[in-house]
Amino acid sequence: MLIPLILSGGSGTRLWPVSRKNLPKQFLSLTGQGTLFQQTVARTQLLEDVRAPIVVASEDHRFLAAEQLLESGIADAKIILEPVARNTAPAIALGALLAVEQDADAILLILPADHLIGDSASFTKAVQLALPVAREGWLVTFGIRPDRPETGFGYIRRAESIGEGAYQVAKFVEKPVLATAEAYVADGGYDWNSGMFLLKASRFLEELGQHAPDILQSVRQAYASAKADLDFVRVDAEAFARVPDNSIDYAVMEKTQRAAVIPVTCDWSDIGSWSALWLAGVRDAQGNLREGDTIAVDTTNSLLRSHDRHLLATVGVDDLIIVTTPDATLVAHRDSAQDVKRVVDELKAAGRSEHSLHRIVRRPWGSYDSIESGDRFQVKRIVVKPGAALSLQKHHHRAEHWIVVSGTAEVTCDDRVFLLGENQSTYIPLGSVHRLRNPGKVSLELIEVQSGSYLGEDDIVRLEDVYGRS
Repeated sequence: MLIPLILSGGSGTRLWPVSRKNLPKQFLSLTGQGTLFQQTVARTQLLEDVRAPIVVASEDHRFLAAEQLLESGIADAKIILEPVARNTAPAIALGALLAVEQDADAILLILPADHLIGDSASFTKAVQLALPVAREGWLVTFGIRPDRPETGFGYIRRAESIGEGAYQVAKFVEKPVLATAEAYVADGGYDWNSGMFLLKASRFLEELGQHAPDILQSVRQAYASAKADLDFVRVDAEAFARVPDNSIDYAVMEKTQRAAVIPVTCDWSDIGSWSALWLAGVRDAQGNLREGDTIAVDTTNSLLRSHDRHLLATVGVDDLIIVTTPDATLVAHRDSAQDVKRVVDELKAAGRSEHSLHRIVRRPWGSYDSIESGDRFQVKRIVVKPGAALSLQKHHHRAEHWIVVSGTAEVTCDDRVFLLGENQSTYIPLGSVHRLRNPGKVSLELIEVQSGSYLGEDDIVRLEDVYGRS
């Protein structure tokens, strides 16, 4: 049984302001068709005799993962929720425990959800080469043949051959300085460490128990009381919080005697920064990667990305990254792309929300767009999916006015339940118990005007919720 295990954690801070904590890069459409997460799922479906994937996702992203799986035509995936981030070794252990329940001999294809692979056929061939090696008990990783000296990746040194296209790992090497990276490329015996693996779930658990028993024991304790919640598997939050934070490389791969590598050339990128996206994208004759409404005059070797209804124009610039969103603009030199996370750190330190939230915030029932705000007021555009409903809730500090723009709204306000059509409105007094539902077959769009002494999202008391958030 071949089971894809997709790791969808991570915040992608180097791709700010497009990638943010509540909507990170794996759930964004950055290149090609669909999001990076959906492209990863689609890649697994090209394999023979593959089962539905297991997805390890954070609590904050559970509905994003579920919705994008359904959009990809995957209805029977298992989604395990991480209460807190604990790195790849614990995440893979969770997936392995679930996999061995399905099949004691299950083989896991472990894939980060945020990687780009341009040549799926070559990757599929590499997986086929890796399968017999994994069945023999090797922990197989995929090494990317380097086409340039790269200081942003770890490297794997190959040892002797152990089968067609497969080699025993001699050593793992940390991210090198440029001169060392140049030497690795010239040597020809080193590959980039991709973070993708193929291994038997039971063998991984054996090796984890041998080399990092504290991690395995803690994960087992958290998983022992796992419960189903809607489409998700929830583990014990307190127990999982005690799991040591460690990667699969440090916990297992650098210690095992059974690490194998299969080199592959598959047009791979981890899309770890804007410069990586520029390198992986289709650039014009001037070397520019452009998306959205852009004008580039005397502009070369730059990445220009504009959001909807916003013109981005440049004159006489070179080697720049310019990215706009409705609430933020990034301007950086391509050589400084790795330092974008420092902006995110400053936003966090200043207590600003732009590091985590977009102006448009997605919810399981739809989305809202904070159009305008000021002292004691805020205006939002709310879109509710057909058949969806917000929680039954109340607020301690604000009242709300709702104006229907299109569709039909079913409104609960204290002991009243009534319908509103286009151009109709209602008032929700401070403290009233209320709910908004879309009973129709088309999206409901309305304008919400909030007024009060405090308008934060944490002034929501959920009394009842179909999405398990109450």
